[in-house]
Amino acid sequence: MNPTNTAPTALESAHGLLHERMLRGDVMAAACPSREILKHLTSRWGVLVLIALLPGTLRFSALRRQIEGVSERMLAQTLQWLEADGMVHRHAFNTVPPHVEYTLTPLGRQGAEKVRDLTDWLETHLPALLAATSADHAPTA
Repeated sequence: MNPTNTAPTALESAHGLLHERMLRGDVMAAACPSREILKHLTSRWGVLVLIALLPGTLRFSALRRQIEGVSERMLAQTLQWLEADGMVHRHAFNTVPPHVEYTLTPLGRQGAEKVRDLTDWLETHLPALLAATSADHAPTA
């Protein structure tokens, strides 16, 4: 560290930036742990689960009904990922039959609001996006 109160040296600045990036995460770095969380948050089902939970707590079956097309296996896996990432809280009640509810954590709510903004933008611009897609690259049914 620079012992005087002068401006930091180039080496100190670089070290400070590296330290800041390590604390904050650098999604562009191959080994950054944020990439795995980003993969979970931005997966097709991750985005939809987060948005579905924005209004409040839901049971597994209600989530599955709300998110058309998701298999039971993929929904369970996505919920496990989001729970492990601190985005979703799972509350299991000790009842017969088992009763489990899912809700967003404060971090999950923040993330859900961000991906909801992205999907709102996508839906607003969908006609232009579809028009920009050439016939050669159009998805097939």
